[in-house]
Amino acid sequence: MKLLLSLAYVLGLSTSFLWAAEFRAGAHAEPITPEKFPIPVNGNMKGGFANSVHDPLHARCFALHDGQHELIFCVVDSCMISRETCERAKELASKETGVPTSHLLISATHTHSAATMVPVFQSDPDPAYLAELPGRIAQGIVKAHRNLEPAEVAWGKGSDPSQLFNRRWLMKDDQQYSNPFGGMNDRVRMNPGYQNPQVSRPSGPTDPEITIITARAKSDQRPLALLANYSLHYVGGNPAISADYFAAYADQITQLLKANDQRYQGKPSFVGIMSNGTSGDVNNVNFAGPPPMGRKPGEQLQVVARSVAEATLKAYEKLTFRSHLTLASAETDVRLKVRKANPEELATAKRLIETTPRDKDGQFSGMPAVYARETVLLNDFPDEVPVKLQVHRIGDLSIATIPCEVFTAIGLELKQKSPFAGHCTISLANGYNGYMPTAEQHQLGGYETWRARSSYLEVDASEKSVKQLLSLLHSIK
Repeated sequence: MKLLLSLAYVLGLSTSFLWAAEFRAGAHAEPITPEKFPIPVNGNMKGGFANSVHDPLHARCFALHDGQHELIFCVVDSCMISRETCERAKELASKETGVPTSHLLISATHTHSAATMVPVFQSDPDPAYLAELPGRIAQGIVKAHRNLEPAEVAWGKGSDPSQLFNRRWLMKDDQQYSNPFGGMNDRVRMNPGYQNPQVSRPSGPTDPEITIITARAKSDQRPLALLANYSLHYVGGNPAISADYFAAYADQITQLLKANDQRYQGKPSFVGIMSNGTSGDVNNVNFAGPPPMGRKPGEQLQVVARSVAEATLKAYEKLTFRSHLTLASAETDVRLKVRKANPEELATAKRLIETTPRDKDGQFSGMPAVYARETVLLNDFPDEVPVKLQVHRIGDLSIATIPCEVFTAIGLELKQKSPFAGHCTISLANGYNGYMPTAEQHQLGGYETWRARSSYLEVDASEKSVKQLLSLLHSIK
């Protein structure tokens, strides 16, 4: 030991590392299902309300500690989550655990059947539910931290191309349609319908890779948690409150790993987690083929969950677990401009709002009025906003986070250029700043580019964000 202490002194290492280098992991799933109904639900142009619960919502947390640094993932069953909610939850959790907020990652799954957490289109959060969320999320993080125990860790990659389809289709040269602003120049149509003769082919790629991070207890080899990352927007189909395929995947992988075995009773429960990759332009609908027949509500998300979980298991069985992997984290804000209407466009939007009748529920049905309302609301935004970018390292795997609905091409670029052996990007993380298309996709137009609170960052946002993320990744290499 004297020799080790002398070596640590020569190399400038903390001697505490020699005493506490054992890798540890812990996990916890904290319930966040709303308790009072009706509750606002977003995900459509009109705000809706849920009156019951189909399946519960959770903040699924996974803590890793390498003896010097701790990293905690928290994936929340929500469509999107605001920066304010994330930062308040991190503040509370950091105070309780001592883990720096830069080492805490909070992201949304993007289920379209969760309670509204961010005002978007015509849906606003319930103030009481929103007020209690940071505390509940923080409790999940704290409990995962408390569940830390000696562990072995592994990461790897699987693949499932069968469930991914780019939803943005190129219009044929002789075809066009009107966008909500009255323009006719969009060359891409989102979700064009099955076998639509007006479109030719998808405008972008998909990414079939499933990145897996997992840990098992050193004492009895029981699975502690598995975090997956897959670039699929969501599936949908369940009525009422539902965590979508993200929760169904967690259930499926728990069963496949036999992680709920009776031998493990009395110990912390295994937590399966699915995070959203770069899926801003990808969903589960094959518009090249005919519409599926005979599917019951919620059935398709189970099909997807089972397919992705089985692909995960194949990769899991090939993993090499290690007693130690180095952890590191870094974050920064990049300031990006906000796309706003010019004075003439703003005046037109205000006139349209004044002259368009509302439905009985007080909302607009027509897209022009909906986007006119967004134009007016977006005018109150600052001219530029801080966008939180975060990176993490688990051995030779890198993880980037972006608080947007990120296009798949951006995730593929980061995978190609990361200085690490493996890489994945978690979208909708640490806040919400709308869609992030590439500059090329902005030129093609389509829903994801239309100016609104769901898509307002400058056209060059992806280029500036990728440049900053790569700089951060090199800093923790």
